[in-house]
Amino acid sequence: MKKKDVPQDLGALGKVTKEVCYATDEDGRYTTALSNGWDVKSTALDTAWQDVEDRIAAAKQKVLNKEASPILFFMEKALMDAEILAGYTGFWQWQVKRHIKPDVFNSLSEKKLQKYADAFNISITDLKTMTVNEA
Repeated sequence: MKKKDVPQDLGALGKVTKEVCYATDEDGRYTTALSNGWDVKSTALDTAWQDVEDRIAAAKQKVLNKEASPILFFMEKALMDAEILAGYTGFWQWQVKRHIKPDVFNSLSEKKLQKYADAFNISITDLKTMTVNEA
């Protein structure tokens, strides 16, 4: 794309920062140009975030239906999977997956619950009640 054609649609961060894009100048050489955003990119990001919100809502419903423990909800909220959460807690992946089962979660020790609470930067009470403090 030519430098003069770099999109200047106001994106999600358009009021805060500009994005560096590569474009061709008048001589056909690649150069950098600043862009305020691009509608196509903003739409793609909005769609991706909507998918994340849907996954969080589905996880919350599973917990409310007693199909999963609050660990699943907080994992989705923190954009984690079992592998990442295992890395933060020191548990094996298979243990994290097992702890997502409500019966197993309800029998976890305070020490194990604290590891999860620390990983999610919440209290054990918040973990058990799915309380989310939005900052």
